[in-house]
Amino acid sequence: MDQQHPILETIEPDVLTRVVSRREALRTGASTSTAIAAGLAMASVPVALAAIARDVYAQATTPSIVDVLNFALTLEYLEDEFYRTGLAGAVASTLSAPELNAIQQVSKHEAAHVQFLTAVIPSLGGTPVVKPTFDFTAAGAFPDVFSNRVTFLALAQTFEDTGVRAYKGQAGNVASNATVLTAALQIHSVEARHAAQIRRLRGQNGWITNNERGDLPPQSQATYDGEEAINGSVSSPAATEAFDEPLTMEQVLAIADPFIA
Repeated sequence: MDQQHPILETIEPDVLTRVVSRREALRTGASTSTAIAAGLAMASVPVALAAIARDVYAQATTPSIVDVLNFALTLEYLEDEFYRTGLAGAVASTLSAPELNAIQQVSKHEAAHVQFLTAVIPSLGGTPVVKPTFDFTAAGAFPDVFSNRVTFLALAQTFEDTGVRAYKGQAGNVASNATVLTAALQIHSVEARHAAQIRRLRGQNGWITNNERGDLPPQSQATYDGEEAINGSVSSPAATEAFDEPLTMEQVLAIADPFIA
């Protein structure tokens, strides 16, 4: 990425004095159904992550813009490393030509998102969160994630479906800055395209019906909980397909925690 993105030049100066800079931010984030089940089961939140979460929610009614962007950056770090590692590993040779092409393009997009966010955060007076150490086997729950096509694509679907709802959940927290909101929506829409593409590669519909998880196991349900409701009210299956529901930072943390070492 070039040293500066054109969108940075239009960020309102007064935002720089309002945002709260933090050194750390929320850290977020199969083969067989058993593998996904073990990987997505929420055990205990690591002490460091729990402390960061408490800090965000204790000091402000809503997270600052910098907090939200660092939250997004951590998600992008996770996805970027996941696809880079997959393309460099044995699993790449097990993918069909259309699958490999799609994953290569998604990987390029995630890398661009990381570069963009690491440039935007300093422009707002913040410090980009340090990249966490990821464990995509979830402590050995699915050791073949980078050698087995089924595992790799299933995990990719979980990350993408979670990421779309995670971005949506933070839109209101950056709405005070129209430029940042526009940038976030630009990334969000591409993440949604990723999710639909990978779902189709796995033989799923590109959209989510009710709160159905498709062929993923019950332990992955947290990624889809709440999708059956529109503004809190249960609706028809067709209507739920037309509207995605958000996830909070806390919900995303619970889903992604097993993948952060």
